[in-house]
Amino acid sequence: MAGTDGHGFLPRPTVRRRRLGAELKRLREKAGVRMEEAAERIGGDKPKISRQENGRQGVSKLEIEALLALYGVSDERLRTALTTLAREGRRKGWWAQYSDILPAGFQERLSIESDAARILTFQPMLVPGLLQTVEYATEVIRSVDKDVTEEERDSYIEVRKARQEIFTRENPPQYVCLLYEAVLRREVGGPAVMAAQLDKILEMNNPPKLTVQVVPFSQGWHAGAGGAFNIYSYPDPMDLDVVNLDYLDGALYLEEDQPVGRYQLAFDELRATALASRQSMELISAVKREFMNRA
Repeated sequence: MAGTDGHGFLPRPTVRRRRLGAELKRLREKAGVRMEEAAERIGGDKPKISRQENGRQGVSKLEIEALLALYGVSDERLRTALTTLAREGRRKGWWAQYSDILPAGFQERLSIESDAARILTFQPMLVPGLLQTVEYATEVIRSVDKDVTEEERDSYIEVRKARQEIFTRENPPQYVCLLYEAVLRREVGGPAVMAAQLDKILEMNNPPKLTVQVVPFSQGWHAGAGGAFNIYSYPDPMDLDVVNLDYLDGALYLEEDQPVGRYQLAFDELRATALASRQSMELISAVKREFMNRA
């Protein structure tokens, strides 16, 4: 179906488009301009303005300029920022080449991840994809989909490796990962695979830019008992926080201040109960040695 993801649903708006749309709506309402007036200015209709403000449709450079003029926006910095958001919102990410195997929801996750200036992660079950070794990732993929072909598995592994390049780019995001101790001790792929995976975490840990901390068993009940979550934060001009929650058949994204605030508080509480980075590395090293002795 035209204009859908092939399953009858409208395409998910990217972070850039959502932020741009929200700002255009704010500026329109601040200027007291009705949607019909805005639509007339760009030669469209009210539904088009609605889609643009909801992030469901892109906005061209000429449309941005016309709308900002109508809304009386003279701040050159803001005009440039919004024009940049509009341009970036039309840019395809590296994951487009894998669109035949990646669900639309996961492509949205990659878009959110690639733009973030800071990523906060809590994981009580598995090592996050951004930190996984090839061998660990292979075992996870096999366990999730028993019928995956070798070709599909190799493509998923390529995606994992491409995601991790986020840490080697010129301006990598700050990454803070809190792992429940069970993640270290849950054997995935055998002792040798686990030893190598824990060794990779030890190598990647580099506070404050990339920090891994462990929430130990001794903490008992904790703020993350509800499950894994990620918080993505963006700099100006986006000025936006997004919470990602994964579930069996997809993912949920929260952007409203109240629910996002609850997860930010939960993360802060979890981090307060976690071992310091140095102590976390000592624990990871000890568990790694245990696996090595069994390999």
